[in-house]
Amino acid sequence: MSKADVLFVNMCRGILDHGYSTEGQQVRARWEDGAPAYTIKNFGVVNRYDLSEEFPALTLRRTAIRTAVDEVLWIWQRKSNNIHDLHAHIWDEWADESGSIGKAYGYQMRQKYPFPQGEMDQVDNVLWQLKHTPMSRRILTNMYNFQDLSEMNLEPCAYSMTFNVTGNRLNAVLNQRSQDILAANNWNVCQYAVLLMMIAQVSGLEAGELVHVIADAHVYDRHIPIIRELIERPQYPAPKVTINPDVTDFYAFTPEDVHVENYQHGPQVENIPIAV
Repeated sequence: MSKADVLFVNMCRGILDHGYSTEGQQVRARWEDGAPAYTIKNFGVVNRYDLSEEFPALTLRRTAIRTAVDEVLWIWQRKSNNIHDLHAHIWDEWADESGSIGKAYGYQMRQKYPFPQGEMDQVDNVLWQLKHTPMSRRILTNMYNFQDLSEMNLEPCAYSMTFNVTGNRLNAVLNQRSQDILAANNWNVCQYAVLLMMIAQVSGLEAGELVHVIADAHVYDRHIPIIRELIERPQYPAPKVTINPDVTDFYAFTPEDVHVENYQHGPQVENIPIAV
């Protein structure tokens, strides 16, 4: 069975059995019909995925790994904040008539700052440091820019990556302020796992551990029966996921460079209601 399945099931059971319900509280999110979207939540969930052991894809249901990678490259590589540069429609609810999501995500990643080695953006700084100062404890990105929050159509959920080199292994901590566990958990895990693999490869390192820290890990009220059914499904071995070994430039990667083999999984969950 996939180790990601085990972590996911334990996390969901912990939330459902021991979490705090926001029912009756003042909440921001709403369902499409206008009803308040209450949650059951746990604070400070930490999951660890060792990419040297297996790729952390759920097998309880299929995660669209290449589509998830396209989104993370939209942010980290194309550094875009316009949905017209993205192939999926996951951001449509937050885009304006021009396709912009405001000064969020890719917008923040393309802003240049005066680093000691010269002016560059956050992604280029990470790549430069991993090549020239891999033992640094300051290799990180942060998209939660307070001065621009009022001009973001959605404040960043997964907002920070901290990279750390141990021997020849590149490890990373993904910090997330909030997560819809059903809709987004394994999506984020898979896309940042592939991102870690890509950055490790172009830096001459091996992908190590991805540590996912979620401040508010929640299950929405209308997702509870779906989660209960999902975590009782059969589990299968993790798929094999590799990236094109010939790519040495991070900006040359495409979703087609991600290869997924032997992905056994349960049926997809259709028409998940999304709170906005």
